Amino acid sequence: MKKNIIITLLILFGFNNNVFTQDMPVIETLELTNKTRIEADLLKITQTPKSRNYQNIKSLNIVANYIKSEFTKVCDSAIFQPYKANGAIYKNVIGSIGVKHKKRIIIGAHYDVCGNQQGADDNASGVVGLLELARLLSKEQLKYRIDFVAYTLEEPPFFRTKQMGSYIHANYLHTNNIPIKGMVCLEMIGYYNDKEGSQNYPIQEMAIEYGTVADFITVVQSEKSGAFGKQIELLMKQQHVIKTNSFKGSSLVAGVDYSDHLNYWNFNSPAVMITNTAFYRNKNYHTKNDTIETLDIDKMRAVIEQLYITIKDLK
Repeated sequence: MKKNIIITLLILFGFNNNVFTQDMPVIETLELTNKTRIEADLLKITQTPKSRNYQNIKSLNIVANYIKSEFTKVCDSAIFQPYKANGAIYKNVIGSIGVKHKKRIIIGAHYDVCGNQQGADDNASGVVGLLELARLLSKEQLKYRIDFVAYTLEEPPFFRTKQMGSYIHANYLHTNNIPIKGMVCLEMIGYYNDKEGSQNYPIQEMAIEYGTVADFITVVQSEKSGAFGKQIELLMKQQHVIKTNSFKGSSLVAGVDYSDHLNYWNFNSPAVMITNTAFYRNKNYHTKNDTIETLDIDKMRAVIEQLYITIKDLK
């Protein structure tokens, strides 16, 4: 009876009860990724002369140039998508593979930070995942074009405005009637904690259903994620590389639309967010304590490898 009440509460607050309980041992990594390269990427992205926030355009450009140089090594094309915001020029970075295909999968992560901080988990971890996925997927014969997009201006004061890099990109696709299979947003994939009580939720009762140990990755969906979201969820859960939960809910629940996938949903494109749940577990969120030293590189690698297999196996 108690469990049924909890499930009812979750549905009322916009969540489907869709927790994943693995029956097999979880493998930390399949050794598909390169740990040394990931650590080097993290250093390049986080150790800029000044924090890579909207006020420090030089630092943003240093990171944008690095991302483009890495895309250039493995992608069919690598370009900037520049645009003007508040009188200054900011840049998305786009690397593309499988350009012969018409329908696209978008994999994106923002590279800017909020305030003066390294932003290791938020969101250097997502950008590193983007780079590593480009390296891995560029070796595959896929059924779709994939655009790897590193966004600028996801953070305040631009969040939820038309000056977000992801809004610029999503609007471009919509305006030009470019067919999209779906979008995958990488938002904070580097922080984990194996202690009881390390995981929090927007609704307290969810802890009973999903547990209080911050050792999993999450596929976040809404009703707009559609069949694409369901396929990503199922494929992620089948790999057994890292424990995977799935939350499906509305924007009424704080956090469900707190990243770049928001703008694809706004244009009615299917999208999901891959996240460690951000501030619901990582207390370093938007502080100077969000450093490389706090990340679990092996679990981060496991997320990337699991997502690589998922994208590769998409039908």
